[in-house]
Amino acid sequence: MDVLKKVPVREQDAKVRATNFEEVCYGYNKEEAMKEASRCLKCKNNAKCMGGCPVSINIPGFIREVEAGDFGAAASVIAEASALPAVCGRVCPQETQCEGECIRGIKGEPVSIGKLERFVADWSRENGFVPEVSAEKNGHRVAVVGSGPAGLTCAGDLAKLGYEVTIFEALHEPGGVLTYGIPEFRLPKETVVRTEIENVRKLGVTIETDVIIGKSVTIDELMDEEGFEAVFIGSGAGLPKFMGIPGENANGVFSANEYLTRSNLMKAFRDDYDTPIMAGRNVAVVGGGNVAMDAARTALRLGADVHIVYRRSEAELPARVEEVHHAKEEGVVFDLLTNPVEILADEKGWVKGMVVRKMKLGEPDASGRRRPVEVEGSDYTIEVDTVIMSLGTSPNPLISSTTEGLETNKRKCIVAEAESGQTSREGVFAGGDAVTGAATVILAMEAGKKGAAGIHAYLKG
Repeated sequence: MDVLKKVPVREQDAKVRATNFEEVCYGYNKEEAMKEASRCLKCKNNAKCMGGCPVSINIPGFIREVEAGDFGAAASVIAEASALPAVCGRVCPQETQCEGECIRGIKGEPVSIGKLERFVADWSRENGFVPEVSAEKNGHRVAVVGSGPAGLTCAGDLAKLGYEVTIFEALHEPGGVLTYGIPEFRLPKETVVRTEIENVRKLGVTIETDVIIGKSVTIDELMDEEGFEAVFIGSGAGLPKFMGIPGENANGVFSANEYLTRSNLMKAFRDDYDTPIMAGRNVAVVGGGNVAMDAARTALRLGADVHIVYRRSEAELPARVEEVHHAKEEGVVFDLLTNPVEILADEKGWVKGMVVRKMKLGEPDASGRRRPVEVEGSDYTIEVDTVIMSLGTSPNPLISSTTEGLETNKRKCIVAEAESGQTSREGVFAGGDAVTGAATVILAMEAGKKGAAGIHAYLKG
């Protein structure tokens, strides 16, 4: 075998998968995984891949077990650091993290660390293997707000330390963005997400759904009346942003949040569900991140012709290269260096078109990306009946507005110490999108781990 090349990963044919919601990537089988694992150099000192992993998985350690064919041992190594390996193996941007630091990648292709992590997690699920974690209860109670990646990770780590943990989730199903945000074809809900949530429950974590913190019960009530000694806020960032352009209130304009929640959590993509969704014939998705790709590829599968409208060039797209590649393969059209200036509606108030303006790239802005500059006189109209705005999100202010003394910044994000998650309120910690604004699953998990360590240090005094 050529050790400089990755073992290829099998995928659904693009024309077929564009018509269904089944998972795009099939992942490795046993032989492929062991073959790919054999490419790893098993760096003993200063394994740079671990430095690129926000949750510090012992990557050489678990890959060594995969190569040996001991997949249970590999799962146990991963479980020491991560409660969501099947999720991370699918949605982490490994190319800029662990794989981006892989020594093998200097003279060839990096090891497919993400695909190997996914293989181990899938093998564990299919074989009913759950790594053993034993921790004596220490008598302390902690509340976690939100059951997304930050909350699940924090709760799992605390449970391993012996804490009695209860997660409070506002929606009727746990999982946060894993359940309502990322589409089925990237992250299967029944098999992957539910299994990993059940594994957190098996650690002794209680999950209560349909509890809106700030409305059903406040942070103060959890601590003063319910007896929780510390609280971790991992409520995410579910408040969508819009452009503020004329016509944005027309019927047929959605936030990507609403569109994906209807499809994923409310299962509008299934024929046996009656959840209403505007499928659209001609859909424009405004934005260039992973959420924009998810919305575009969902609309495509619901039968639409789909355009991504993005104001910078392809080099500046914030979405993962793999997601952009898959979207193109499936037939999504990219209108780059293009920005909406007005949404047009018919006499009944429904979207009938969108006026866009061509852009060119100027000097770099604060993000380091070249700033888009309008090209005067370049406006033209594209015919669309649905517009999905995917411009990022910010935290819902409900929790901060009902928790006295909880400091927030100008973006309505909770202010918390980077290493411990400690907020301005004693005993209240926070992390993930509620603190940073919309980011990745793995960064939320990192914040959950730091929050758990911060709470442990706080309660142990």
